[in-house]
Amino acid sequence: MRIGGFQKLSLVDYPGKISCIVFTIGCNLRCGYCYVPQLVLPERIRDLKEVPEGEIFSFLERNKGLNDAVVITGGEPTIHRELPSFMERIKRMGFLVALETNGTNPDMLEGLIEERLVDYVEMDVKTALEFEKYREITGDVLTEEMFENVKESIKVLLRSEVDYEFRTTLVKEYHSVEDILEICRALKGAKAYYLQNLRVMNELVGGKALTPFSREEIEEIVAEGRKLTNVRFRE
Repeated sequence: MRIGGFQKLSLVDYPGKISCIVFTIGCNLRCGYCYVPQLVLPERIRDLKEVPEGEIFSFLERNKGLNDAVVITGGEPTIHRELPSFMERIKRMGFLVALETNGTNPDMLEGLIEERLVDYVEMDVKTALEFEKYREITGDVLTEEMFENVKESIKVLLRSEVDYEFRTTLVKEYHSVEDILEICRALKGAKAYYLQNLRVMNELVGGKALTPFSREEIEEIVAEGRKLTNVRFRE
């Protein structure tokens, strides 16, 4: 599996656990607010130094009993056919595994859940579940089939017993209050749904300056959203 980064310590990426983070290379979407263009854009990937799998497994072997979990993110991890075997090896070493995904591969997601290879799933829901709105954020690479896959992945998680969360990154140029409330309606009954504000970074995949929401605006959205589902704001 192609790996473009490895963070050895995180206290926030797996709820309540000490984790490390594996960043896979490549993504099938082009979200304008994405802050890791080096993992997404082909012209940037060419200059990226890859991390050997052996380096990661050596670290995990040395840190049994210190780290609790491995979070696999990207890019988009589920575009890699080797992902299930990679996760299985981590599980055999005794670590919990979390997966961050955009939901475009529901078959793999469901298989990972059924085979108990994933303990926590974090799925991005980009905006209200309307194709044109979704494509505005994710780029012209989004097809109708991919969009239907996103909706299917939501259903997979809602009916599963695995621990999971949905989350949306708030961006003024992309989201209205009603968009977020529409997501809340679609996620009725979800275990957890988090709103997180845009990270203001120097370089984003879309190449444009974007605007976060104010704290007051977010508090108002959360107050309305809680009437519909279990939504919270994550700092």
